[in-house]
Amino acid sequence: MVLNLDSHFKPIHGEEINFDSFLFNGGEPHIRIAEFNTSEEVIVTHRINSFNDLGLLCIAVDALQRMKVEKIHLFIPYFPGARQDRVMVKGESLSVKVYADIINGLNIASVTIFDPHSDVTPALLNNCTTIQNHPFIGEILSDLSDELILVTPDAGASKKVFKLASQFGITNILECGKKRNVLTGELSGFTVPTDDLENKPCLVVDDICDGGGTFIGLAEELKKKNAGDLYLAVSHGIFSKGFDQLSKIYTQIFTTDSIKEIDNASIKQIRLNQILKLK
Repeated sequence: MVLNLDSHFKPIHGEEINFDSFLFNGGEPHIRIAEFNTSEEVIVTHRINSFNDLGLLCIAVDALQRMKVEKIHLFIPYFPGARQDRVMVKGESLSVKVYADIINGLNIASVTIFDPHSDVTPALLNNCTTIQNHPFIGEILSDLSDELILVTPDAGASKKVFKLASQFGITNILECGKKRNVLTGELSGFTVPTDDLENKPCLVVDDICDGGGTFIGLAEELKKKNAGDLYLAVSHGIFSKGFDQLSKIYTQIFTTDSIKEIDNASIKQIRLNQILKLK
């Protein structure tokens, strides 16, 4: 049985549980779950983009537990706070631990997440299973040139990209770098360790695109080194500053529906239910 708390996001194949949800006038989420065979295991799916989303997840699990469901599993593709996985400046919170502690407190059977930002998130979550970005990137590679160069934008993404290259037998890898002010978040420069990319196509791979500054700055440097067509693949597309600048420099941008629905001609959105085949 599957309880999809976001009606637009149905990543898992299975019989769906019906429910009604709404906000009270004070802003608190509420849920009423229809009767079903509670002797079966239940998978709850949700896209958590706010504390209200988290609140709905928590009260849904509580409702299921009060209905005597013995085994509840969660699928949260983009884990909230994953980028705040270390304290960089005094006075900041370790946000990912806050979210993880709340999820752990639900006492559920397992949590599955998709392409986590770092190893910190699965380490903090009890009974956590991670799904790598390989099914997503594999879907993309089938349409791109064999001469493709895999590009990692920074040291944080390098480990994933090297695993990805090994999985698909790709030998052309370009490990780039960037400098960022930890106080302001401002980017101050990019490193592309090559003199000539020989007009070969490049696929930049990362887990998250927020405002896009990293990928715009990196693309400009890649073009200076004679890169061919540029492609961008990000598992979790926030795109908080839109697509105008990104679409001017990238031939195609790929993402999944882990965050939200996207209707834009320059974006190819690959749905998780098509590539993960979870049950």
